[in-house]
Amino acid sequence: MIVLIDGPSGAGKTTFAKKLAGLLNWPLVSMDDLYPGWHGLAAGSAIAAKQVIGQGGYFPWDWHNNVHGQWRSVQGEHLIIEGVGALTPATLAAARSEGDVLSIVFDGPEQWRKARALARDPEYEPFWQRWAQQEQFHFSVMPTPDVYWWMGTPVTASV
Repeated sequence: MIVLIDGPSGAGKTTFAKKLAGLLNWPLVSMDDLYPGWHGLAAGSAIAAKQVIGQGGYFPWDWHNNVHGQWRSVQGEHLIIEGVGALTPATLAAARSEGDVLSIVFDGPEQWRKARALARDPEYEPFWQRWAQQEQFHFSVMPTPDVYWWMGTPVTASV
């Protein structure tokens, strides 16, 4: 099974994904390791589909040196991918080709999310608006998730 956890910045994706991965002892790949810089949301999604799911690994992005790092293998029949851009038509198709898929989207009011994101990483502030524009486009084409979670309240999108 592959679990795709998506949603805008600061919505709680990473916190949930880390807890889930720990409980299940499943590998976790963060989209933050896939984006090639602040303009790279769509490119990170493509890497998730083609490399992480398709090839069982990826070259993590080194944010300090702006280069890709060494290949990291992701082995096993179970996988969790979390971050903005984890749920796209391409990642969903790639995941379905591997077996069962669960897609979850976390969301919440922008002020609440921004406060959470900047508390975690104050250096993110100058990039917030640029990233939010990429998020808006991503969400306009994102497939409907199995579960949509608004500030702690789950809503089943499909039965």
